[in-house]
Amino acid sequence: MATSEKGISLLCARFCTAIRFLTIVPVSWRAEDDPQQFNKCLPFFPVVGALIGVVGHLGAYIFQFIFPQQVVAVLALVYLAFISGFLHLDGLADSADGLLSSRPREDCLNIMKDSRSGAMGVVVVVCLMLAKYSALSSMDPEKLCLAIFFMPLAGRSAILFSMARLPYAKPEGGLGRLFYSDSSKTAALAAFLSLLFLFAVLAPSQLIVALIAIMAVNLLFGRWCRRLLGGATGDTLGAVCELTEAITAIAFTASFLFL
Repeated sequence: MATSEKGISLLCARFCTAIRFLTIVPVSWRAEDDPQQFNKCLPFFPVVGALIGVVGHLGAYIFQFIFPQQVVAVLALVYLAFISGFLHLDGLADSADGLLSSRPREDCLNIMKDSRSGAMGVVVVVCLMLAKYSALSSMDPEKLCLAIFFMPLAGRSAILFSMARLPYAKPEGGLGRLFYSDSSKTAALAAFLSLLFLFAVLAPSQLIVALIAIMAVNLLFGRWCRRLLGGATGDTLGAVCELTEAITAIAFTASFLFL
């Protein structure tokens, strides 16, 4: 019994570590154990993404009775950005500044370390938010709620897909390096199967186009990062999360072509 309770406590501690890193929810229980749990909490990334999606889904469903769909779309985007403390948008901006700089690898990495956002980063963030908004505001209300559920789930799963495929690019380490482990591929496979199952159950008509789009973005962006940087960084992991959220929303508008 004591062993079972210890195992449950350990799983809860890893879940809390994932919540603290991926959201701004103030969970303080066993926060002192985070350094030991960072690379062991990966299986909970999709779980946290799903929880973010559930709250967003419920909020969108309620707000649709009060506000026009365009306003609901904006509120959803603010929620998805705010719940992560804008961490992934910051990673997207830094990645854009570095990857689009046409500089050598070391210069790209140094640019990405700079906390200030350049013109390229700002433009890319604006374009991505416009893509999300246009997709969410153009779909029917039922699909809107489903898209808001799947966007953070797919985004956090995409982080695992990238970690499974790409080595860490910074030899000196970094925030993203803390999460790399031998279980990255297992966690990524579990995330993919979970995503496949939930699409099949909740949104079967979107399954094919969404999964193709998600994996295509992950593959293409990953190849770009490997070619220019030699692998992934914490910033590019945040960027792939944001790009995947956007392509998931877009996929919900394009899936009617396959009906």
